[in-house]
Amino acid sequence: MAVLAQDDRGKNSWVESQSDMAKNGSRKSQATITAGRRSAGAAAKLKSPRLKNSTKTARTVSTEAMAVAAAAEVQSKRLVSEKAERFTESVIREMTRQAQFYGAMNLAQGFPDFPAPAELKRAAQQAIENDVNQYAITWGAKNLRNAIARQAKAWQGMEVDPEKNITVCCGSTEAMIASLLAVTNPGDEIISFEPYYENYGPDAILSGARPRFVSLRPPTDPAGEWTFDEGELRRAFNRHTKAIIVNTPNNPTGKVFTRRELQLIADLCQQHNALAITDEIYEHILYDGAEHISMASLEGMSERTITINGISKTYSVTGWRVGWAIAPAAVSDAIRKVHDFLTVGAPAPLQEAAAVGLSLPRSYYVELARGYGRRRDRLYNALSDAGFQAYVPKGAYYMMTDISHFGFKDDVAFTRYLVKEVGIAAVPGSSFYSQPAQGAQQVRFAFCKKDATLEEAARRLLRVKKSN
Repeated sequence: MAVLAQDDRGKNSWVESQSDMAKNGSRKSQATITAGRRSAGAAAKLKSPRLKNSTKTARTVSTEAMAVAAAAEVQSKRLVSEKAERFTESVIREMTRQAQFYGAMNLAQGFPDFPAPAELKRAAQQAIENDVNQYAITWGAKNLRNAIARQAKAWQGMEVDPEKNITVCCGSTEAMIASLLAVTNPGDEIISFEPYYENYGPDAILSGARPRFVSLRPPTDPAGEWTFDEGELRRAFNRHTKAIIVNTPNNPTGKVFTRRELQLIADLCQQHNALAITDEIYEHILYDGAEHISMASLEGMSERTITINGISKTYSVTGWRVGWAIAPAAVSDAIRKVHDFLTVGAPAPLQEAAAVGLSLPRSYYVELARGYGRRRDRLYNALSDAGFQAYVPKGAYYMMTDISHFGFKDDVAFTRYLVKEVGIAAVPGSSFYSQPAQGAQQVRFAFCKKDATLEEAARRLLRVKKSN
């Protein structure tokens, strides 16, 4: 049997193995078989013990080197994806853990500490009692899809086919990532306004797209509006733009995008053949006469908008994880496929309860906004009394603040001080920006809390003023 090795000059030579020579009954040298003719002199060299030993040594060294290289390659294998290394865990959820660890009040994460509507809880209990405990249709229980289509028509004048345009997901969070995975390709760009809800950046990365950001600038007057530069937005759109994410009412700023702003975005989407992906989870939490407008309701946008929503915020059931995406049929088909292989389906009994929630009378939504308006004003007064510069939101249930005059190095140091020394958890503003330095002097508070909770928070916040 012939084996490839190297002679003492580093050239490849073919030599017979000793086992083959033993079969021949002698240890006579034999001419090496090569692709071309070997001279007698080359064959004679193979008789040399020195050359034979050198070849065996070279072969051994070569084998050992290959083994070492293979082992090194195995050990250098990355066990964590490059995508996962490009972002951190949720800062918001981390602050909830910090609140639990230090026994602080949680004004960080946006979940209410008051009961959900009794109608929803009874509906969920009844569905479980009725054995609605197995898989629903992958893209959503029919009762819920019908209710979503009905309310989209009633609230925004949208024509939605529950059989073709709706995918029910495990919360609006899954609806967002399922939508991005369904429409993006490597090299695509996803535009988002910043400060942004912290999921959007990682979602773009996980879907293989490049995130691109447009700045929302805080108002000079605390009661004013967060604004963006039209020129900056226009420059963000290009031939690589696949979609723009628009969160209105906005988390964390509380901005409610105006019809004029939405029309500008719509015009740019149509000009660049891009999608609009709208997160409208806070659509019913509005103040001071602000109006929520769905992008899909604008002329020419129903065929290029993915509208994301859910029951978490409107009905105070953030742990139920029932949301949905409304999209044109072709896009909806893609979202349904991705959703199917991500989670299969949202909780079946809770989908039935969600359908009941969507049937609540208009008075429920009026009182919802009124109640949150009172909470907003209570927190604003508490923050102002404690020395914060707070920005009054027009929607959602968060309040951004400027902490620059407190003299802390950055938002992380300040929120660490708040949770440890003051007993209140808030979210560092830097977690809402692609460049942390932009939010290094901002902190977000949530006011989706009982009056008693906010009253105690106001008392504790006064410690900040006294210690600074």
